[in-house]
Amino acid sequence: MTGQPFVPSDFVVPTELTTPRFRLTPLGPEHNASDYAAWTDSIDHIRATPGFQGSWPPVDGMTAEANLGDLQRHANDFVQRRGFTYTVLEAGSAEVIGCVYIYPSRSDEHIADVRSWVRADRAELDVALYEAVSSWLATLWPFGTIEYASR
Repeated sequence: MTGQPFVPSDFVVPTELTTPRFRLTPLGPEHNASDYAAWTDSIDHIRATPGFQGSWPPVDGMTAEANLGDLQRHANDFVQRRGFTYTVLEAGSAEVIGCVYIYPSRSDEHIADVRSWVRADRAELDVALYEAVSSWLATLWPFGTIEYASR
């Protein structure tokens, strides 16, 4: 980045999005076990999800310890306002059923690159998550341009 903040310094970053079927909360190390189980059981499904084009998750696996490092990095990015990763929790539960990533585009830091996935056994929530996040970003976030692979 060229020093331009991803979001304005006076922007209050939302810490939650709640719907009747799921809620988003900032991803952190406390989600490691459930997050690791969620994506490792859904690799093929996630790799087929719009926005991932087979690029993630790694097919050769990742240890739970390495996953914890990723969650710590995402939590640090959130605090530093460099990017915002939210875990998707099942409504009324602490069970991770997906994830939403909001980062500057690699091609243009003024564009928000958004990606999301849900577990294979919650595939029916993919469109609902996409619609909820799209509306949330359009109404509460300061982005002029958002790239989020449509469903």
